[in-house]
Amino acid sequence: MERIIDGEKLNVPEHVAIILDGNGRWAKKRFMPRNYGHVQGAKTVEEMCEVIWNLGVKYFTVYAFSTENWKRPQAEVDALMKLLRNYLVDCLERTAKNNMRVRVIGDKTGLSPDIAAAIEKLEAASSVNTGLNFTIAINYGSRDEMIRAMKKMLADGHTDPEELTEELFASYLDTAGIPDPDLVIRTSGEQRVSNFLLWQLAYSEFYFTPVLWPDYNRETMIEALRAYSKRDRRFGGV
Repeated sequence: MERIIDGEKLNVPEHVAIILDGNGRWAKKRFMPRNYGHVQGAKTVEEMCEVIWNLGVKYFTVYAFSTENWKRPQAEVDALMKLLRNYLVDCLERTAKNNMRVRVIGDKTGLSPDIAAAIEKLEAASSVNTGLNFTIAINYGSRDEMIRAMKKMLADGHTDPEELTEELFASYLDTAGIPDPDLVIRTSGEQRVSNFLLWQLAYSEFYFTPVLWPDYNRETMIEALRAYSKRDRRFGGV
């Protein structure tokens, strides 16, 4: 979808997904603990929800906490869970104010019962909203998602190989009903997907930036859209 942004014609993707990276390094540069960076990163997520909606993006997905992140020091994991609890409470009010729909993907059974309950409450309360579709990946790993999807398919009686289609399998993924990302951004200079949306990224465009996540803003997002606008998406065709 083409839009005029600051006098420039840009092709705006329907769905942007971001691998949030660099919170710890951002804090270290300021001689602060890693948790300080995570707090600032959460604030950036809030700001970017408004930014990308105003730029014309309809779906926004962030990779907040992976299935592998449990390997981090316990103190950091505990701080992240505390931050998540506070964020979910604040997000409940913000979704109502901004008409934003929130969904959480990942294995919720691996989260504390109070966090899982807060997620369920947030998803239910925002389900009728018609603004930005905001998806948060928490305790998420794409391989884990696909294994869980296959288990659910088998439990539902889908055992005939001839019955299996891409559409059927996709309907059992955490992202069922959400279009695949058009643009995937990874911050902090790393250039890997880290087990994120492996099925859904089949034809996504990738954009890597050295900017640390807490420093991400409207200008850096427009830079990503500018790069995306130059891409020729052929989806395997000529």
